[in-house]
Amino acid sequence: MAISAQDVMALRDKSGAGMLDCKKALIDADGDMEKAVELLRERGIAKAVKKESRIAAEGAVGAFVCPKCGVGVLLEINCESDFVSKGDKFHDIVNKVAEVIAADKPASVEELNACKIEGETVKDYITNATAVIGEKISVRRFEIYETNGKIETYIHMGGKVGVMVEAVDFTEGSEETLHDIALQIAASKPSYITDSDVPAEVIAKEKEIMLVQMQNDEKNAKKPKEILEKIVMGKMGKFYSENCLLKQAFVKDDSQTVEQVIGKKFKVARFVRWEMGEGIEKKHENLQDEVAKQVEAMKKN
Repeated sequence: MAISAQDVMALRDKSGAGMLDCKKALIDADGDMEKAVELLRERGIAKAVKKESRIAAEGAVGAFVCPKCGVGVLLEINCESDFVSKGDKFHDIVNKVAEVIAADKPASVEELNACKIEGETVKDYITNATAVIGEKISVRRFEIYETNGKIETYIHMGGKVGVMVEAVDFTEGSEETLHDIALQIAASKPSYITDSDVPAEVIAKEKEIMLVQMQNDEKNAKKPKEILEKIVMGKMGKFYSENCLLKQAFVKDDSQTVEQVIGKKFKVARFVRWEMGEGIEKKHENLQDEVAKQVEAMKKN
């Protein structure tokens, strides 16, 4: 089948592998992007990277916590330019909408649009804000936590990354440690709380990829499969230490794991980590082509 240059570039961005390796992997995978990533990993060409989408949209992730009612909100609102996303007016919108979500607890963006803010619906409020700011503004997603425990949030770089974490069995005086855990999640991007949370199918797939990698390595190619499987079992420890929060090295002191830092202060019940714009593609034009279009438009005028 025909493989487009765009697909090759997309795979290169995901894997960090060379263009020719990416093209061959796509051909071998019949154009399936995820299968091609897997093939590159099996061939030892690409590292075991988490599935990530290119961050392209502008906007901000914001948060609001109501300690008295035990409600926390993580929210993403998008706009069109980085300039607007950094402005006080835009962040005021994010904060006000987050407070409405915490108070009314809508189940979806559609329900949120019907909620009231400053005497009008959220939908009308956003429409009016769009007219004032001069850019399209839209609520993309939100997450609500309700708990009898503690909720901590952390917003990094003015809304580029947002984290919300719930702690239960909380020991008073452990607020600083809980804040450090929110920082840890922002910096280290865990996918699970601990190793027992990793789905069996994910573990099976990782083991399968590691086994193929070792079989493709000349040093291990002649070893019996059962020996390789034992080695793979040992290698899973690294997978857990990279992907499971409690097994990760603590960012402020890598001589300790997060689990050791928390001790008996509290238990992490759940967390969510968002990067602003993840999964949304934004149109990019070649600078030369963009200039040429502007020149042509000027000629016509």
